[in-house]
Amino acid sequence: MKGTRNLTLLIILGLVLILGVWGCSGYNGLVKQDESVKNAWNNVNTEYQKRNDLVDNLVNTVKGAADFEKSTLTALVEARAKATSVNFKADDLTPEKVAQFQAAQSQISGSLSRLLAVVENYPDLKANQNFLQLQGQLEGIENDIRNSRKNFNDAVNTYNVKVRSFPMNFLSGMFGFSKKEGFKADEGAEKAPKVKF
Repeated sequence: MKGTRNLTLLIILGLVLILGVWGCSGYNGLVKQDESVKNAWNNVNTEYQKRNDLVDNLVNTVKGAADFEKSTLTALVEARAKATSVNFKADDLTPEKVAQFQAAQSQISGSLSRLLAVVENYPDLKANQNFLQLQGQLEGIENDIRNSRKNFNDAVNTYNVKVRSFPMNFLSGMFGFSKKEGFKADEGAEKAPKVKF
C-alpha cells in the first residue's frame, strides 16, 4: 500500500513538473512573440517619423517655387500635424488606435501624392536638385514603410497564431495575452488605378 502511494505521489509530482515546465516555456514564448510585435511596431513608427521629418524639408523646398499652389502645401502640413499627434505605445495596439494611426498616415500619403502630381506643372521645381533629392529620399522611405508594415503584420500574425492555438490559448487567457491588430489595406486599395493617355 505504501509503495503504491509513493508511486502515485511520484506520478503526480512528475505531471506537475511537466506542466510547470510546459507553462514556463509557453509563457516565455508568448512574451517573446509580444516583444517581437512591439519591436516591429517601433520600427513602423521610426519609418513614419523619417517621412514626417522629410515632409518639412520638402515643403520648404517647394515653397521656394514661385506661384506654387499653397492649398496643396497647407493640406500636406495639416496632414503631417495630425499624423504626428496620433501616437501611442506598442502596449496599446487596440484595433481602434491602429485604424486611427493608419487613417492619419493615409492622409499624409494622399497629400504627398497630390503634391507630386501638382509639381509636374512646375518645370523649374522639377529641375531643382534639392527637390529631386528629397523626392528620391521620399520614394525610399515609402518603400521602407511598406516593408516595416509587412514585418509588423508578420509579427502580429505569428503572435496571434500562438495566442489562439490550443493549448496555448489557456495560458494566454490566464496571463492577459490577447489577439493584436495589424495594418489593413487602405480603403480603395483593391481597385486598380486607371491610366489614361
